[in-house]
Amino acid sequence: MTLDELNNISVEAAEAFFTQACAAKRWVTKMQEQRPYASESNVRQRAKANWHDMEQADVLQAFDAHPMIGDISSLREKYASTKAMASNEQDGARQADEATLTALRKLNLAYKEKHGFIFIICASGLDAHTMLEEIAQRIDNPTATEIDIASAEQIKITLLRILRGLSDE
Repeated sequence: MTLDELNNISVEAAEAFFTQACAAKRWVTKMQEQRPYASESNVRQRAKANWHDMEQADVLQAFDAHPMIGDISSLREKYASTKAMASNEQDGARQADEATLTALRKLNLAYKEKHGFIFIICASGLDAHTMLEEIAQRIDNPTATEIDIASAEQIKITLLRILRGLSDE
């Protein structure tokens, strides 16, 4: 999609576009309402500013829309609607051996049990071992710290998805 197309599509289509980037409904509404955008840079700036205005419930809503790192079946099934923008985000996990995927799943379940949401990391370009190291380092953090870290990771993911979405022809 081009910037011009984004600026001129229907409200519903714009909301669908932004939902692929981030599932926080308040964020999606703000992004849609702020159209038209002067440039791709302006879209990214507004995305960041709007994300920083989100409350914890919005942040957790965005987290809830992510597949668990390493859970390839949930990537395929639950998140088919974000396929265009989210493609290749977990390539490192897709290429991992079964032992690494099992360790990722186990730590992810323990992480979710402790913090109440799945481990969020901008996985683009990371291999499974790096993600496994990250979750192992972060799992014992206080939940408030993890919300802050995961929120920073979420905006990285969102910006990458917007970039991909606006570069699709």
